[in-house]
Amino acid sequence: MKSYIAKPQEIERKWYVIDAAGKPLGRVASQVASILRGKNKPIYTPHVDTGDFVIIINSEKVVLTGKKLDQKMLRHHSLYPGGLKETSYRDALAKKPEFVFQEAVRRMLPDGPLGRQMFKKLKVYRGAEHDHEAQKPEVLELKY
Repeated sequence: MKSYIAKPQEIERKWYVIDAAGKPLGRVASQVASILRGKNKPIYTPHVDTGDFVIIINSEKVVLTGKKLDQKMLRHHSLYPGGLKETSYRDALAKKPEFVFQEAVRRMLPDGPLGRQMFKKLKVYRGAEHDHEAQKPEVLELKY
């Protein structure tokens, strides 16, 4: 039995629309990361980008369970002494819900050039409208 290795020119990419309204952030992000990697396809190959494009709408209506809105912090560091910046998820979701969603998914993808290539296929929008009607995306219902 021979192993199948997907070749970049043979990959067919689909477009999916996911409505994040009222769904937990981590559950949606993990399933989106799996679709971006291509793990939902039988031709999945770890070292080749076999994933599909994903459009997230209503990112501002995503839910965090428990006390995470106030207790969990979004952190980044400027690499200077004392340069740690912290923001609660409540403030971050109010200001930049797209960024919160992108960070959750980006941290679930591989590091390096392959992960960056996969991350470029993620499109996140605040409201219910998106700019990708020409690609004829399919509505995808997630199981969570």
